[in-house]
Amino acid sequence: MTSTEREANHRNDVHDADLGLRIPARYRHDWALFADWCAAADRSPIPASPDTLALFLHEHPAAVATQRRRFSAINAVHTAHGYPPPGRTETVRRHLDTARAQRLDRLGRLLMQRAVELPSLGWPSGLFGRRDALLLVLAATGMRFTDITRLRRRDIRLDGDVLVVTTRIGERFRLPTDPDTADTPAVQVYRRWAEIQTFLDRYPGTHLLRYHLTDPVEIVTDPLDAEQARQPLLCPIDRWGHLPHAQPMTPQSVSTLVRAHLSGRAPLRKTLTMDAPGETDVWVEPDIDLDPTYYERGTAARRRNHETLDDLAETFDEIEQRAEVLLNELMGVLEQL
Repeated sequence: MTSTEREANHRNDVHDADLGLRIPARYRHDWALFADWCAAADRSPIPASPDTLALFLHEHPAAVATQRRRFSAINAVHTAHGYPPPGRTETVRRHLDTARAQRLDRLGRLLMQRAVELPSLGWPSGLFGRRDALLLVLAATGMRFTDITRLRRRDIRLDGDVLVVTTRIGERFRLPTDPDTADTPAVQVYRRWAEIQTFLDRYPGTHLLRYHLTDPVEIVTDPLDAEQARQPLLCPIDRWGHLPHAQPMTPQSVSTLVRAHLSGRAPLRKTLTMDAPGETDVWVEPDIDLDPTYYERGTAARRRNHETLDDLAETFDEIEQRAEVLLNELMGVLEQL
């Protein structure tokens, strides 16, 4: 587009006096409809949350082409004024693409089933099982793998029997109770992983964690402090079971694990047999019989060393005297220059 064309477009722009926005003429009608609805619903039109846009589209049903035009207009106005576009989220995409929503719903049910089947006890199988189960639950929402890796511990919470997850761009996912079974598998999966993180907050390292996963004890969850709240929700686990709290998983590793669990080719983690901490063998220092002449030989050795050091002291004195003579001769030569 040439500068002349851009100037012509700007002349046709409409100014939203209430919000102080410049609205391109081609988006005027759709933006006005959205802004009026936000005012009536007591919601902010800019920056608008993905939930706000999804609710707007839900309360204003229309043909798919019309809905696409509306959220394109809203996205363009946000982008032009430096705000993230609320329409580029899974919540909105599901409203616009029924076939996609149905496909993701079927995939989500399969992922939830895989998550429930993973082990939650045993070392290290229970550790990997609890993390991967929560990973699959989050993937079941349709959340992008990149958004999953950006989640922090503060971004997930319980609202009664509903698990609520909020992404960095403000998209909110709610995982309610299963209507068919009245179970809350997502809540149980989250609590199991949160228990691991709470345990590590109190007892860093994996030595005690392995016993906890073999014979769990009740863990009282305290409110997160600022540092804990900023920690990644999901972190990598090495083959020894160590979890770097400050390091998040990568989108590639999340994608690989999700695909592996769906295809049934996920790595098998063997459960190791663990003895209780009090039943482990204690090393006892063996008795040592000393030579009867031990002290005499030691005294004689110290005496010999003392005599040797006396000889070294005389040698060091001689070296020091020779060095002083050489230094005086050098100073004399320098004075004559």
